[in-house]
Amino acid sequence: MTDRWKWRGMCAGLMIAAMLLSAPGALAAEKIVWLVRDLPPLAVHDGPYKDQGIIDQLLPVLIANMPQYEHVIQRVNRARALQVLEGPDLACDPMLVWNPTRALSIVYSSPILGLRSNGLVIRRVDEPLIAPFVHDQTVDLPAMLAAQSVKLGLVAKRSYGVWIDDQLSKSPANPLFTHYGNDAIGSLLQMQHVGRLPALLGYWPEIQSKAKQHGLSSKDLAFYPVEGAPAYQTIYAGCTKNPKGQKAIADINKVLGNLPRDSLASAQAYWTQTSQADDGQAHAPVPDQTPAAH
Repeated sequence: MTDRWKWRGMCAGLMIAAMLLSAPGALAAEKIVWLVRDLPPLAVHDGPYKDQGIIDQLLPVLIANMPQYEHVIQRVNRARALQVLEGPDLACDPMLVWNPTRALSIVYSSPILGLRSNGLVIRRVDEPLIAPFVHDQTVDLPAMLAAQSVKLGLVAKRSYGVWIDDQLSKSPANPLFTHYGNDAIGSLLQMQHVGRLPALLGYWPEIQSKAKQHGLSSKDLAFYPVEGAPAYQTIYAGCTKNPKGQKAIADINKVLGNLPRDSLASAQAYWTQTSQADDGQAHAPVPDQTPAAH
């Protein structure tokens, strides 16, 4: 069976859910700006997996079941999305990680799904650089940062999860390199490829997809979970923290609560299989993604 037909079959559950949940509604009165960014396996803007991300499939379902709103989709980077969410207009991001700082200006939905957490990605030829900090196939991130011997690439304003964020906030500035571009991970991977940056943080499916977009081989890379960090990261939708945003989150939660429990399972399984098929050679075995968490 071709990938095209596999993908069509995989999407059937969400398409059926959209039809079952949709109901006639009033004309759109309030505008929601949906803020999305290129972040496999959640959303994919370019390359061979374009529009095949998990949130790529969920967002049309949310839109179809919230006809009381006018929906506008905006593609922005992480830093710009946070700036918009802190503004006065109603905006929502369907692919957010929770952290206490964001919670001051963003109201969060029920959990949508869980993903394997961000980890450290390094060129295999550079693995000796992190060898002193590797225990049981995980990397001791605080020790590595304190040693200041390995430059680490980061995406500006991105949350890597509360535990990892806390370690980064305590790190000396010297080993950190932060990229603010619209294709930050792609740029960091290119820097890594030419030897300017040995390591970066990201989701493994994200790294594989971005490497393919830029003509790079993920087989040359090794993925290490971060020692002490949770194995999985919960993804939420988040909206501007004002009465309009709180109402939108209530409406989003209603749609999420009525989705068939396994409606995202096929999409998650697809990305697990894709990750393993691309090379299957992360340093540690890549487990299945967790089921939808709502």
